[in-house]
Amino acid sequence: MLVLVAPGQGAQTPGFLTPWLELPGAAARVAAWSDAIGLDLAHYGTQADADQIRDTAVAQPLLVAAGILSASALGDLADIAPGAVAGHSVGEITAATFAGVLDDTAALTLVRKRGLAMAEAAAITETGMSALLGGDPEVSVAHLEKLGLTPANVNGAGQIVAAGTLEQLALLNDDKPEGVRKIVPLKVAGAFHTLHMAPAVETLAAAAKELSPADPKIAYVSNKDGQAVATGAEVLDRLVGQVANPVRWDLCMETFRQLGVTALIEVCPGGTLTGLAKRALPGVKTLALKTPDDLDAAREVIAEHSA
Repeated sequence: MLVLVAPGQGAQTPGFLTPWLELPGAAARVAAWSDAIGLDLAHYGTQADADQIRDTAVAQPLLVAAGILSASALGDLADIAPGAVAGHSVGEITAATFAGVLDDTAALTLVRKRGLAMAEAAAITETGMSALLGGDPEVSVAHLEKLGLTPANVNGAGQIVAAGTLEQLALLNDDKPEGVRKIVPLKVAGAFHTLHMAPAVETLAAAAKELSPADPKIAYVSNKDGQAVATGAEVLDRLVGQVANPVRWDLCMETFRQLGVTALIEVCPGGTLTGLAKRALPGVKTLALKTPDDLDAAREVIAEHSA
């Protein structure tokens, strides 16, 4: 069984969209999306520097656009025939298009509002996120809570992401949980999936009311608890609430395992989720779409593992 997944914020790098815009029809499609949401996606995906694309209001729609574009380059979703789809954090909106819950324009309109609302929330207090590598999850979570930090992403494969104020993160650097071998600051502009994002929830809830979601055509696995969601309305409700709640990617991967996953493809800018899957899902074939050069290999995986 094939699973199609979409990465979250921090996966973007300067110029990563450039080769994808060379595909037939891609530039026109991205231009239309840019007009629809009032953001020059092509500029930010090809010319902007790392600081410019770290901006939450830019990074989020850019990632969703790249994910949709790269997945469509593989062919129709009906032909790809994944057994399940999921996304990490903002990647959940990308995955909602794969499942048929939202169309491309609705997804990009929603993520543009999400990014702006989360950027506003992040500006209230200086916050950030750091990845903890290694250690026992229960020990790490207890230690983070003692420091006033939130385990915002429980990613499995020995990785937890802590989120909180810059002061709290500085304390963490000086006081690592037992067994953690390394702490890596993430290229994000705030403490996402924590109480610091609560102001964004109301804005996103209002934006969601303007949409008409369809029920998922493919199993849609949610960050909230790793469970497959049956209705479009519930997908949308979870997308709204998730901005202020932890991402449980570990539980998503456990659901993939229970569903019988044999291969996992991560859409552009791939790498993060395939890395986690290699450690947490041994024996599962993984492939990250980084550039269009990866498309042929991805099609081979699809031919061998899709339903």
